[in-house]
Amino acid sequence: MAISTFDTLLQKIETRAARAGVIGLGYVGLPLAMAVARSGFAVTGFDIDPGKMVALDARRSYIDAVSDAALAAEIEAGRFQATTDFAGLAACDVIIICVPTPLTKHRDPDLSFVEATSRSIAQHLRPGQLVVLESTTYPGTTDDIVKVILEGTGLKSGADFFVGFSPEREDPGNQHYHTATIPKVVAGDGADALSLMKAFYGAAVSTVVPVSSNATAEAVKLTENIFRSVNIALVNELKTVYAAMGIDVWEVIDAAKTKPFGYMPFYPGPGLGGHCIPIDPFYLTWKSREYELPTRFIELAGEINSAMPRYVVGKLAEALDIRAGKALSRSRVLVLGLAYKKNVADIRESPSLRLIEIIEERGGRADYHDPFVAEIPPTREYQALKGRKSVSLTPEAIAGYDAVLVATDHDSVDYAALAESAALIVDTRNVFNRLGLSADQVIKA
Repeated sequence: MAISTFDTLLQKIETRAARAGVIGLGYVGLPLAMAVARSGFAVTGFDIDPGKMVALDARRSYIDAVSDAALAAEIEAGRFQATTDFAGLAACDVIIICVPTPLTKHRDPDLSFVEATSRSIAQHLRPGQLVVLESTTYPGTTDDIVKVILEGTGLKSGADFFVGFSPEREDPGNQHYHTATIPKVVAGDGADALSLMKAFYGAAVSTVVPVSSNATAEAVKLTENIFRSVNIALVNELKTVYAAMGIDVWEVIDAAKTKPFGYMPFYPGPGLGGHCIPIDPFYLTWKSREYELPTRFIELAGEINSAMPRYVVGKLAEALDIRAGKALSRSRVLVLGLAYKKNVADIRESPSLRLIEIIEERGGRADYHDPFVAEIPPTREYQALKGRKSVSLTPEAIAGYDAVLVATDHDSVDYAALAESAALIVDTRNVFNRLGLSADQVIKA
């Protein structure tokens, strides 16, 4: 009896004879490639950025979650290699897509990277391959776009090749969980594809959670991020209301979280950042229009969170006026923290970029300090900020600013020394109170 395409591929996966290809070696792709390589598979990483190839060839990681030593170990063991030549996809048995899925200016999904990558795979598609999408997207993308593009070759999903979806769950800076220990949701186009997904990811991660369809798995990722977006919007709105009443929202949250049931703490901030929460919910709002169904909670949460940078700058201007008798338009402001979360170098969708932009729109001058970001790299939305460098956090430098705006509460900052030198501090993270540092010039926002 002839061995089927499915049986051949399953055997390759189970014996670690399969070669995996990871397309997109960023915050998701590179850690995933390392986890798969450590589990015994040979991995080829693909990326269009030649700068990443230079770094990887030098055994230098540009992702915090992957150490130089871990990268070097997989390269020297012969389990990992990287290239810009997508012709190597033909040699891969499992191909994983980890490319960006941003929004357009009108908050519509931009699937151009997924579509272009799928077309590149189609050029090298052969029988006996499993193609997996990990990029966050709306329900239906894997089956309606990736699968359709691949079937344009004449090969058929479920017979010649197989298609699956597994949402990425990376959390930059998380010291407790990493790629291999975060439970992995998997789905496939048909029973055979799901079996291959379970076998492949089950070899690389500790826990696999199968679901019934690719669309369901796509919805899982959106649900996780919408949950956070809506709850953060709620506490951001409560912050503004309680502030008007003279109530400290952080004190309220700290007391509320002592309830052992029915409550989960979320914390306000200067806006949302990262590659997921500010973007992913709008993939569902866009898709819901096809069904003529409103997504009022999601859209309202987006509006509230998007308004936070302007609210914070308003509080900054008010504090300068009341405490220093100075207009924001004549003030120098130091934004503390450029990354979107503490203790990482990730500035994707960081509200700090928007804070700098708003301050300067209002005539002020804004610099920044971030121990993890020495220089602002090119970004799609903030080209004018490219090349600005982090200033030193010396007492003399701090004293030269009219206000310090704490946007990201990196642990390595000496907040006690900051309080001694700064004339005015606007704290969006409650870091001074959390550290037990009381200072009259600290204003919460």
